[in-house]
Amino acid sequence: MSEQHILVVGATSAIAEAALRLWAARGCTLYLLARDEARVDAIAADLRVRGASAVHSGPLDVTDFAAHEHAIGLAWTTLGRVDAALVAHGTLPDQARCEADGNYALHEFAVNGTATIALAGLIVRKLEEQGHGTLAVISSVAGDRGRASNYLYGSAKAAVSTYLSGLRQRLHGRGVGVVTIKPGFVDTPMTAAFTKGPLWASPEHVARGIVRAIDRRRAVVYLPWFWRGIMAVIRCVPESVFQRIKL
Repeated sequence: MSEQHILVVGATSAIAEAALRLWAARGCTLYLLARDEARVDAIAADLRVRGASAVHSGPLDVTDFAAHEHAIGLAWTTLGRVDAALVAHGTLPDQARCEADGNYALHEFAVNGTATIALAGLIVRKLEEQGHGTLAVISSVAGDRGRASNYLYGSAKAAVSTYLSGLRQRLHGRGVGVVTIKPGFVDTPMTAAFTKGPLWASPEHVARGIVRAIDRRRAVVYLPWFWRGIMAVIRCVPESVFQRIKL
């Protein structure tokens, strides 16, 4: 599995960085895209020390939709081919502010939903042209059912998961894989204010699951695994009951 060419969007996220370290240890060639260029440069330097064959990077603000095609195209030209791409960017919106400020809500939906779908569609077209490769996208268990505490975030992730499901069905048998990653609670800087408990996972644990899922070209992966059962139960709760409980 060495010498893979890997593209990562949102490379400065804790989960993406942990996955990049695993790929670097394999001697992969990497291309990093993120908004924070200084942070990307620091991560790239670390990945070279960890064994990556080569590390390239470029800037990308995912809400600058006009910049998507150039950024992805430049990555493809630099790498020559992409064996696997991971779309990992995201934010955790303030639900109360979403309810009070429509512009903020739309911006957060664009970051977590629309931009992800736009980038996934663009990357898949490139993978189809080259005839092989795998796209993996980080969605969330939050997309499995809307909850009062984070339903703007959940609705964006639900859109992403549904889009990927359709994309996977369309591409079946064409040599291009589509992997939906659904993490539960992950201890990252984005969730620093939350009280942690036994259901929480580390970015390194989730990253190992992502790399394994891409290697095996899985369809939908819950990370850690027990979230599949938890969400199966939550999805089965009747709406008349669900609206009365707090989750």
